[in-house]
Amino acid sequence: MLFASLSASANGEKPTTPNVAIAIHGGAGTILKSSMTPEKEAAYKAKLKEAVEHGYSLLKQGVKGEKAVVETIKILELSPLFNAGVGAVYTFDGEHELDASIMHGGTKNAGAVAGVKTIKSPIEAALLVMNESPHVMLSGKGAEAYAAENGLEQVDNKIFDTEFRKQALDKAKARMAQASTGYGSQQGNERFGTVGAVVLDSEGNLVAGTSTGGMTAKRYGRIGDSPVIGAGTYADNESCAVSATGHGEYFIRYHVAADICARMKYQNVSLDEAANTVINDVLVEAKGDGGVIAIDKLGNIAMPFNSKGMYRASISTEGVVTVAIYKG
Repeated sequence: MLFASLSASANGEKPTTPNVAIAIHGGAGTILKSSMTPEKEAAYKAKLKEAVEHGYSLLKQGVKGEKAVVETIKILELSPLFNAGVGAVYTFDGEHELDASIMHGGTKNAGAVAGVKTIKSPIEAALLVMNESPHVMLSGKGAEAYAAENGLEQVDNKIFDTEFRKQALDKAKARMAQASTGYGSQQGNERFGTVGAVVLDSEGNLVAGTSTGGMTAKRYGRIGDSPVIGAGTYADNESCAVSATGHGEYFIRYHVAADICARMKYQNVSLDEAANTVINDVLVEAKGDGGVIAIDKLGNIAMPFNSKGMYRASISTEGVVTVAIYKG
């Protein structure tokens, strides 16, 4: 690439720059325009645009894909609008248990944390596990201790409190009490909510990352698909990078992220076909709802979902910015 750039300069041509691209999501679910105020819709779109443009600017500067993914997701983790970090939903016991993962498509290295309560940025902790630990996934107090020992910022669990999420917990628990079911009857958006990013960096590497607060009123240390490599996150330079959002139990059972990449790799189908088949055929038939963002080695982007909406944004290799929430 350096030789090509120098040759172009010597011939008076404009030096070529590597293609980079990015896609992000802020969760899928029952997101209806009829129930969204103009102010709230503008806030979601502004935060998505801020995050995707920040990630893209890092990629254009030549920052490695894993760093761009983490810095992009951290913006969403710090926003109360999304179910990750400071916007995380409550567990049944009134706390927050956070999950995150990241995978590099070139090295196939991956890192994840699950059920953590005191790490300010779960996606940063996932990157630490990937880069510094011999393991792939750390959970609970062990993950928190490892993050603290390696200098990641620790916080009180209450920093993740929001009134909106508390009201959602109270509503879910009241319904469970009325139905005499203490677990497993979450409805609609109570079942999911996630943030994620996928990128093609200047070195041609694909990277995917996902972070979540999980399921409203979850109990017994429930862990969804977000920290599970192959379910909520997967990346392979030979095919694609995927970050998922949806009803995690289905995404685990159908290894959604890895399945999309495998279909590209072994069936020789396009990213769009692979992603749409898994989300709109396989999952729909299984009655699993949600969506994915995905990117391939050429920078093609797919963002299919089978729910009412999905907070999403992307910037293509041509620099075209897309920010959307609803179908169509």
